[in-house]
Amino acid sequence: MPFQLVFLWTDILIYVLLAVVIGFGLYAARHEHLRAPWRQVARRPLAMAAAVALLVYVVVGLLDSIHFHERLPAQAQYSAEVKSLLDKALAPLRVRVETTYSEPFAIHAYAKETVEHPDGRRTREYPRLKYAGAHLADPADHAADVLRKAAVAGVAGLLVWGLLVAVFLLGWRGPREPFSQALRRLARGESKVPWRTVFVTAGVLILVASNIGYLSLYYHVLGTDQVGQDVLLKSLKSIRTGLVIGTLTTLVMLPFAVLFGLMAGYFRGWVDDVIQYTYTTLSSIPGVLLIAAAILSLQVYMANHPENFDNVVARADTRLLFLCVILGVTSWTSLCRLLRGEALKLREADYVQAAQALGASQASILARHLFPNVMHIVLITVVLDFSGLVLAEAVLSYVGVGVDPSMDSWGNMINSARLEMAREPMVWWSLASAFVLMFGLVLAANLFADAVRDAFDPRLRR
Repeated sequence: MPFQLVFLWTDILIYVLLAVVIGFGLYAARHEHLRAPWRQVARRPLAMAAAVALLVYVVVGLLDSIHFHERLPAQAQYSAEVKSLLDKALAPLRVRVETTYSEPFAIHAYAKETVEHPDGRRTREYPRLKYAGAHLADPADHAADVLRKAAVAGVAGLLVWGLLVAVFLLGWRGPREPFSQALRRLARGESKVPWRTVFVTAGVLILVASNIGYLSLYYHVLGTDQVGQDVLLKSLKSIRTGLVIGTLTTLVMLPFAVLFGLMAGYFRGWVDDVIQYTYTTLSSIPGVLLIAAAILSLQVYMANHPENFDNVVARADTRLLFLCVILGVTSWTSLCRLLRGEALKLREADYVQAAQALGASQASILARHLFPNVMHIVLITVVLDFSGLVLAEAVLSYVGVGVDPSMDSWGNMINSARLEMAREPMVWWSLASAFVLMFGLVLAANLFADAVRDAFDPRLRR
């Protein structure tokens, strides 16, 4: 085989989570009480626009979660380097490494260097970049070339978008409805699902992606960092880290919060006292201290047992997984409190009393009567906490107790930008790139979470 698959721990958990989401979607599609809230979410324009943006982030994250070793040319062995499908797709960005900093779309270095001429003279000037703008015979044609290529990419993006709309209309229109009439209905927004908003959002994203993709073949669209690496590559690879922190932490948090919250509210007595004492104690300890202690302990273990880690990627992945576990262990308390309060009310409900009178087991009551009736709280909390966990990674990496420094993440980019912003001339594009992509993910997650909250909260249903 031309490649050998590598299964990192976080990759496996992402695949499991994806299977659970698909399974839940198929299950919900067969039950009207689950379909109805999601239909309400699908009818909100902002929620659908956010869903399209989130889908783009998820696709990039999944592409970066399929890892493999490449077979070496003309050899029967595989490379030690671990790559992903995203690395393969972004191969031009990986190999085009400059000497040091360069601004977005620049063709010269950001700082002056001493250049020695053939006649022995030495001058201080801004040297030409090795890859960016190398196709230009005349540097004066730089701005016009960028505009021409942006126009070409824009036309290509519009063609792709138009093809996507046409394919959708062929399946969406009525049996005998003319294509033009279906197009008018779509343009006017005459549908329960706001397809117009969906395709407008998709069109904007396609135009942006086509421009960035085409221009990145000739320029460093987001500039380069201190060692000359493309900032666009680092920004895109940071998406997986943010998604892993936001999703896998939830997987760790949910069992503790759901189980302990329902048990505390239903059984009361000494069970409630023990659980309350536990989460009150955890809440009283600053989470950053627990995370710092856990990460430092892991670092000591890694330093003393290097034989347990095959490569740098495995070390970084282990630290990322450990960070998710620690964040999950320290963040389940708030949801546990909410579920405890809800379970205290539900245990007095008539159907719960009837189940007890009929001799139903405690486990059956918890699983069949309490758990389904608190799912709206669980779902709302999970969706709302996602954006907070993404921001938590950035803060923790900024203070040095987040993900491994060798792993691409927005927190590491912000941490490195701390010194870059203080130099002269100021290097601003790394921080700006991390901010824009993280802002887009958090904003989309919050907009989608608002719609989910309104749809699943019984007090807000119309």
